[in-house]
This record gives sequence, structure tokens and C-alpha cells, in this order.
Amino acid sequence: MTYTLPKLPYDYDALGNYISKDIMQLHHTKHHQTYVDKLNAAIDQHDAYKNTDITALISDIDQLPESLRQAVRNHGGGHYNHSLFWQWMNPNGGGEPVGELANKLVAQYGSFQGFVDEFSTKSLAVFGSGWCWLMPDMSIVTTANQDTPIMTGDVEPLLGLDVWEHAYYLDYKNKRDDYVAAWWNVVNWEFVASRLRD
Repeated sequence: MTYTLPKLPYDYDALGNYISKDIMQLHHTKHHQTYVDKLNAAIDQHDAYKNTDITALISDIDQLPESLRQAVRNHGGGHYNHSLFWQWMNPNGGGEPVGELANKLVAQYGSFQGFVDEFSTKSLAVFGSGWCWLMPDMSIVTTANQDTPIMTGDVEPLLGLDVWEHAYYLDYKNKRDDYVAAWWNVVNWEFVASRLRD
């Protein structure tokens, strides 16, 4: 299996009011493509893993050979995370979720805004580069670099926010808080809810 860069489900300029065409193009064609290329180069040296689905590859990463582990953590994690990240955004996104997801968030955080506030606070507290995740049990966790919860045998996240500087620096400079606030306007709640049901 050769890992490939997924096509975006919208145009590069589709999120332009909140995330510019320049950021999207750079993030997708340069950063994500680099993760794919370096992951493929690492897997080429390990025939036993050449036909492994990306989710299976990075699940419980400590079971991988030590010579492959770091490359898969960095580049496999980057590929997995970003492949989902593009789907977690939509030009018609934003607003609030409905149905079971909305009810679960309100039960856990008192209100949708309570959830947004907690998720935003934890996103801003990530030191350096990393991600903030909403998990199926409605907990919010963070990881460093391109780590993801399934690397330690946990379940797949419902929602994730990339808080690496490359995700926002061209638009927001060093103001991660402005980026996080803007991102809520493009969250694809339908996709998030579909992961809750899966």
C-alpha cells in the first residue's frame, strides 16, 4: 500500500473568511504531503507493514518495531490526523450540533458554550505543537506533536483541532486564540456526529 494525500472535500478558498486559501494550500500540499512522503519512505523499509491501513498502523504504536516506531508516530500520525482534520471542517459548518451529540455535550458541560469554552481553553494550553481532541465519552484530551489517542490503544476521537503554528500562522501570526475562535465557524458537526454513531 502506498499512502496518498487525500483530496480536500472543498476548494482551498472555501474557508476563506476564517482560514485562508494560502494557509489551506500550504497546509495540505506541503505539510500533509510531507507526512505522506516520509511515511511511505519509512514503510518501504518494512515489508511486513506495506499493506496496513493507516488506522491499524498507528494503533498501539508501541507494538511496532523500534526502527519504524518514530517515523510512524511522526508521519503516520500526521497523515491520520490531517486526513480527518480536513473532514472536520466545512464551508457550511459552524453553529451547534444537534441530536445525540448535542445532548451528550450538554450533559457533560452544562451547555454547548460550556463545551466550546473548555475545548478552547485546553487547545490554548497545548505547549508548542499538538492537537486537542473530543473523545466519544465526551472527555477532552490533548496530545503533543502528531500523536493521537489511538496510538495508546484508545478509541478514535470524534473531533480534533490542529494547534501547530503551520495551521494558522499566515492568517493569525502568533494569536492562537484568534485562530481557535475562528475555527468554530467551520466545524463540520455532521461529520463529528457520524463518528459518534460509528
